Amino acid sequence: MKNPAAKLFFAVIGLFMMLPVIVIAGVALNAKKTLVFPPQGLSADWYLSVVTDPAWRSALLNSLMVAAAASAISVAIALPLSWFLWRRVAPWARAVQMIGFAPFILPPVITALGALSFWATTGFYGQPWTVIISHGIFFVSLPLVTITLGFATIDRDILEAGMTMGADDKTLLKTVIFPLIRPYVISGFAFAFVLSLNEYIVAYMTVGFTLETIPIKVFNALRYGYTPTMAAVSVVFILLAVLVFGLVARFGDLPKLMGAWSRGEGT
Repeated sequence: MKNPAAKLFFAVIGLFMMLPVIVIAGVALNAKKTLVFPPQGLSADWYLSVVTDPAWRSALLNSLMVAAAASAISVAIALPLSWFLWRRVAPWARAVQMIGFAPFILPPVITALGALSFWATTGFYGQPWTVIISHGIFFVSLPLVTITLGFATIDRDILEAGMTMGADDKTLLKTVIFPLIRPYVISGFAFAFVLSLNEYIVAYMTVGFTLETIPIKVFNALRYGYTPTMAAVSVVFILLAVLVFGLVARFGDLPKLMGAWSRGEGT
């Protein structure tokens, strides 16, 4: 990008997009219990309260636990489904794929009401594990997309060569296929993890107040007034998202994930 005007334009756009984060980070530095920017005095106490206050720390741990377990469920559903769709090229396979996309295509409130009705009917409403399963199904579309993309990049001639050498399906999956799609599996887990951390409607509809995640805790805390702790929690979640996607970029072959072919590939 050699055009100075283009550089300036993208710099302005980047600054504009960062302004909300800058304001929130500044609000969380207020020395007093007030939501103002620029901050009146500087203090890191509100950031420390995220881990020192028992209520906020419990909500943070609940969010991390739910996000990790739900993401694992999403990947566990998406991986065999993507494998099946890749091995069985048929018109009806697209219908199966659309079923996998359906939870994320529907408005979240519709999915949340469906989950509420299901768990209330079965008598499990309010159980902590219901939000894990609900999130796992709700976010299955994300790893389904990334893993399907991963399978699409595999050259089937490699599999034919492996079968010619005597490798069965299990051996091919373990030694050839999974190493090739690992970046896509990791990225699918990361996307589901980050979105599950921030999801409120489905979590609220399935567990109510029996299990407070950070989003539920924030909305509950709003009834008693605004505190800079809410801003600090937002910054912590942003940093978690940056960390997760940074790890994907570092270990997950991000260029290939974004669709880039290595030199000589695809020719």
